[in-house]
Amino acid sequence: MTISEQMKKILADENVRKALEQIKKEDSLTIEQQKMLTEIPAPPFKEEKRAEAFKKLLEDYDLEDVHMDEEGNVFGKRSGTGEGPVLVVSAHLDTVFPEGTDTTVIEKDGKLHAPGIGDDTRGLAEVLAVIRALQDSNLKTVGDIIIGGTVGEEGAGDLRGVKAYFKENKADGYISVDGSHLESIIYLGTGSFRYRITFQGKGGHSFGDFGTPSATHALGRAIAAIADLETKTNPKTTFSVGPIEGGSSVNAISEQASMEVDLRSNSMEELIELDKKFLAIVEAACQKENERWGKDSMTVKVEKFGNRPPASQSKEAPIVQALAEAIKGVGKEPVYGEPVSTDANYPMSLGIPAVTSGLGGQAGGTHTLKEWFDPEDAYLAVQKHFLFILSLVGVDGLATPILTKEA
Repeated sequence: MTISEQMKKILADENVRKALEQIKKEDSLTIEQQKMLTEIPAPPFKEEKRAEAFKKLLEDYDLEDVHMDEEGNVFGKRSGTGEGPVLVVSAHLDTVFPEGTDTTVIEKDGKLHAPGIGDDTRGLAEVLAVIRALQDSNLKTVGDIIIGGTVGEEGAGDLRGVKAYFKENKADGYISVDGSHLESIIYLGTGSFRYRITFQGKGGHSFGDFGTPSATHALGRAIAAIADLETKTNPKTTFSVGPIEGGSSVNAISEQASMEVDLRSNSMEELIELDKKFLAIVEAACQKENERWGKDSMTVKVEKFGNRPPASQSKEAPIVQALAEAIKGVGKEPVYGEPVSTDANYPMSLGIPAVTSGLGGQAGGTHTLKEWFDPEDAYLAVQKHFLFILSLVGVDGLATPILTKEA
């Protein structure tokens, strides 16, 4: 039986149709939970309060083994009938916004406005809606479903949550519920290395100590050379110097100067090549600043704080095509997206079938204080996730799992 035929069989089942209808009827509850979770701040590395609230909801829905792991992830389990594959489904708990950000949800002209209202709080709400539909249905899945929320997906979090999970656990498939547009299928992962570079010297008076190597001059040498790097457009490979700091006064030779740098590529080979060039530039900038003044007082500290592996799989992979059929199942046409960086990167890099499934509704202003979410027909994405999950883990007496259980 093809994946398309299997999806049609699932869609024709009476219990499945009832569950899909329940998802639509409970759309307002899903939105209320989205608002509630949004108003619990989850700054980078400080997701505990939101995680606790999310954990309580998983417990209320009677999942098994609901727990928060050492990294701060929250997961629960819905067991299958046995001997089926293990599927992990999650949205991320963290937002990009710093501690103290006002996350009060304001409703205006049918839209919800608040930092984090979409990315990825909407994903958490959709995960909860899927759990309700599964738990209230008479459907028994063949495979086990591990479902919950991860920490550290954004920025300097470096996928720490999903990395920690897969360090201790195995799975046969993974779904990240994240990103705009329910039609979107993200099945390729962009990799990135992130660095904090700090030049350190003796410093001194700009006139009296002239001739002393300057940390800001060394930093400038490095930035200028980085700006002249040439990279490939296919596979897309990029670089960016972000925040820079340094110096203390207009009449002082800088003791310290630093920058944060983002290197990205859709190819590990190209990312490694870019990384080598970048590190050589940093060392050369330090050396040239010392040579300029005939000194050896300038040093450089290299700190790597981000390592997201690029990853790829075939567009024809069963998990990718199963998501395409689920999208068609709710009356939409699938859109195969370009590579991006999400929680799915890491399991995909381990060879685990993994995708990122887009959210319902419409959103904008992501990662800004003006973020907004339009909930019109947002329940369609929840229905899509529900169908997708059933097809992957299989339904007892109805459909065999699309995922293959690890031997």
